Amino acid sequence: MLDTSARLLRLLSLLQSPRDWTGPQLAERLGVTTRTIRNDVERLRSLGYPVAATPGVAGGYRLGAGANLPPLLLDDDEAVAVAAGLRTAAGGTITGIEETSVRALTKLEQVLPARLRHRINTLAAVTVPMPGSGPTVAADTLTAVAAACRDHQRLRFDYQSHDGGTSIRVTEPHRLVHTGRRWYLVAWDLDRAGWRTFRADRLTPHVPTGPRFTPRQPPGGDLTGYVARGLGAATWRYRARVTVRAPAETIAARLPPAVQVEPVDEHTCVVVAGSDTPHMLATYLGMLDADFHFNANEAPELAEHLHRLADRYQRAPQKALHTAQSLE
Repeated sequence: MLDTSARLLRLLSLLQSPRDWTGPQLAERLGVTTRTIRNDVERLRSLGYPVAATPGVAGGYRLGAGANLPPLLLDDDEAVAVAAGLRTAAGGTITGIEETSVRALTKLEQVLPARLRHRINTLAAVTVPMPGSGPTVAADTLTAVAAACRDHQRLRFDYQSHDGGTSIRVTEPHRLVHTGRRWYLVAWDLDRAGWRTFRADRLTPHVPTGPRFTPRQPPGGDLTGYVARGLGAATWRYRARVTVRAPAETIAARLPPAVQVEPVDEHTCVVVAGSDTPHMLATYLGMLDADFHFNANEAPELAEHLHRLADRYQRAPQKALHTAQSLE
C-alpha cells in the first residue's frame, strides 16, 4: 500500500485526467477503501485543490477550477511541451508576457529531473529564433477576445484599418487564428452582415461584452484556409480571372491557398489570381505549365506583360544558338 503522501500525489494525478472517477474506482486503483478515498479528497481540498463531487450513479470525483492555483502534476511529455511553449512565448507576438514566461520557465526548469532538462536544453541549443518585426498584441486584448469567442457573446471594438481610418465594429466573434506572425479574429460583422477577418493588434475591445448569440456555421468549413485566402487577396494590387486548360485539382496543388480555383469541367478551371505587379502575375501564370486565356480588355496590363515575356522567351534560344555558332 502506498504511504499517505505518495497516495495523495497518485490520487491527484488521477483526478487531473478529463473524466469523473467514482469512489470505488479510485479505491481499486490505489488499493485502499472508499472511506480512505473520502479522507484523501478532504486532505486535497484543505491543500487548495478544488475536488468536485457529484452524487448519484453517474457522478464521481473530478478536479475543478478554484479561486487559487494549486501545484500541478505534469508527466514527462507535458512538462517538455510546457517548457517549449514558455520559451516560444518569451520571444513571441503577445505583448507583456515575455518576462512572465521567463519567470515561469525558470521555476519549471528548477524542479525538472535531469533527463527532461537535457531534452529541453537540446531543443533550445539547436533552435535559432528569428527576431520578429511584426506587430504584437496585448495579452489582455487576446484574453478578452478569446473569452467572447468561448462564451458566444457579442464583441464591440474600435478597429483601425490599414489606411489609418477608425471605426466601431459590432461582431459575433468565432475564432482567433494565429499565423505565426500575427493574430486574427474571424467574426460575423453585424453591421455588414457578413464574415470578416480582423487583425487583433488593430482592435481595442469594449468590455464588458454584449449579449449571448447562437453561433453561426463557420465560413468555408476550413477556417485556416479561409483566413489564408482572405489575407492573400487583401494584399493584391492587380487581379485577373484566367481560364486554364487543366483540372482544378491539378492547378490548385500548384498554387497557394490564397488563390481561388473554380472547376469548369474535368479538363478546365478558372483561376482568380492576383499579385503586386502585372509582371509578377504574368510570371506566376507561366509557371502553371498549362495553356490559359483571359479577356485582355479586363486586364490590359497583364496582356502587355505576357507579350513582353513571350518575346523575351522567343529571343532567348535564338541568342543561345547564335552564341554557340560563334564559338565553333
